[in-house]
Amino acid sequence: MTTKTLIHPTAVIDSGCTIGLGTTVWHFSHLMPGCIIGDHCTIGQNVFIGERVQIGNRVKIQNNVSVYTGVTCSDDVFIGPSVVFTNVLNPRSFVDRKSEFKPTVLQQGASIGANSTLICGITVGKYAMIGAGSVVTKDVPAFALMYGNPAKQHGWVSRNGYKLNFANNQAVCPQTGEKYSLDNGRVSLTGNE
Repeated sequence: MTTKTLIHPTAVIDSGCTIGLGTTVWHFSHLMPGCIIGDHCTIGQNVFIGERVQIGNRVKIQNNVSVYTGVTCSDDVFIGPSVVFTNVLNPRSFVDRKSEFKPTVLQQGASIGANSTLICGITVGKYAMIGAGSVVTKDVPAFALMYGNPAKQHGWVSRNGYKLNFANNQAVCPQTGEKYSLDNGRVSLTGNE
């Protein structure tokens, strides 16, 4: 991995923004004051990152995404093209609700499919996968496969994004051999084969 940070000349990087080593910021993107971008991230074309937003390491944000104040992305998160975040539950143009922003947290390794919308105030669990075009209105468990409008759970996925088939509350990732257990509606990684 390169440690050189690349910023396209059309990008607007406001004073007080922190950008990690090896991160690339592409055309027409705008990073607001106080946002923190980790190492080895890719910020696609026409991306807006709001004030005080925190982006972990190795995060990929595809084109045309606005990441508003209140959003936190942990390491290894993938955000597909044109994903929509919100930060107020009941917006009105004539009412100032900046003190009411609800936090949205994307935990490590979560993937959000293209054109999905995430209603503010939720947490997307580790390695969860949200299918393209979904509308996510509530918390998502770790390793959950969610899609639809509103998004509903349609199974479980491994860290590498493969569907897990549980038998006797045990499953194995078909690509890596990692073992998973299902207990009381929660999936956890238990080891390697």
